[in-house]
Amino acid sequence: MPTRSPRVEIEFCTQCRWLLRAGWTAQELLTTFQDEIGEVALIPGTGGVFEVRVDGQTIWSRKGEGRHAELTELKQRLRDVIAPERELGHSDRKKQP
Repeated sequence: MPTRSPRVEIEFCTQCRWLLRAGWTAQELLTTFQDEIGEVALIPGTGGVFEVRVDGQTIWSRKGEGRHAELTELKQRLRDVIAPERELGHSDRKKQP
């Protein structure tokens, strides 16, 4: 069976027990991008990994960023890759200083 594109992968650390975070993230991304995402895969890993990739391109790495993503910024990064013309409504609003 061919892979539907775009394919979003969420690799999470099983040692850190981040399955719930990965599942919640997948749910939120599928809800927001229901017409743009082909599939979401949850990939168990170790060593503190929490990465989100789109068709093999890393759009978020907890180790690289030094923290977990806020959902709004993760949605913005995903949007920029798969649907750059799309507005995200309240997720696009800038935080007031």
